[in-house]
Amino acid sequence: MHTLWTRANAIFAFTLSVLAAATFAAFLSTLAANTSAPVHIKVSNPRLKSVSDYSANGARSDLAMFGMDIEVDVSPIYNWNVKQLFLYLVAEYQTPKNVMNQVVLWDKIIMRDERSVVHEENLVPKYYFFDDGNNLLNHKNVTLQLRWNVIPNAGYIRLAQGEGTTKVEFPASYITGRF
Repeated sequence: MHTLWTRANAIFAFTLSVLAAATFAAFLSTLAANTSAPVHIKVSNPRLKSVSDYSANGARSDLAMFGMDIEVDVSPIYNWNVKQLFLYLVAEYQTPKNVMNQVVLWDKIIMRDERSVVHEENLVPKYYFFDDGNNLLNHKNVTLQLRWNVIPNAGYIRLAQGEGTTKVEFPASYITGRF
């Protein structure tokens, strides 16, 4: 009546349907899970340097540097459906030229089996903090916020952010020499 291949195909199709339903159930079971955690960021010694931006008009731009301490416990975010977290520190500020500026300064990937408490001290930004002009000079409201992407085993990547921000006030004068 039915060949061996027909029966094998039916079993295979049924197995795929059950696995798809189980994967969707896994996604639904962690849909409302908490993805936030308290974050403590401490900034020290903010300083600015005016550097050439190598554009055609020969303008100068601000290069910012500071020390920072980051502390966050992301262990409550982990559940059986979380594969890894991609953490990144963002600086946000407004300028007359741009309503919203966002610069990523630091990032880290935390796998499931790694330590879930991030306690970094005496960090400097991993990536350069340039502004496209002289807008950071005497800027009193640069906000640092730690955000992360929750990478699941099944489902979509969720974006989350830590509870707590830090304001950085930059000085009114540039430094000379090296940072």
